[in-house]
Amino acid sequence: QVQLVESGGGLVQAGGSLRLSCAASERTFSTDAMGWFRQAPGKEREFVATITWSGGDTVYADSVKGRFTISRDNAKNTMYLQMNSLQPEDTAVYYCAARQRSDDYYGGRAGRSYRYWGQGTQVTVSS
Repeated sequence: QVQLVESGGGLVQAGGSLRLSCAASERTFSTDAMGWFRQAPGKEREFVATITWSGGDTVYADSVKGRFTISRDNAKNTMYLQMNSLQPEDTAVYYCAARQRSDDYYGGRAGRSYRYWGQGTQVTVSS
């Protein structure tokens, strides 16, 4: 059972930056990919970015492309999300997620493709 723990959220002014981290509790040798999702109050959870664990291939939501960067450190079993030029509409609880190679796959942008989820970290961007 893989446990994911996010950190790095907080309050920042518009135009500022934050770096989120997602640490996995054990070696992720069977991990296929990891991703970031977010959920704003009153809205559905939405895809932010995903990265394959072996090759580091990335996909971003159009709303964050060019501002956010997803990366991973295999040796540390940790994934990151560097968020620059933050805007109030980026305010949400951010969740990290992981999928294994044996899991059913519905596309990297689909939440149901991911088996493991973190508890979330709040990001608030003030105007």
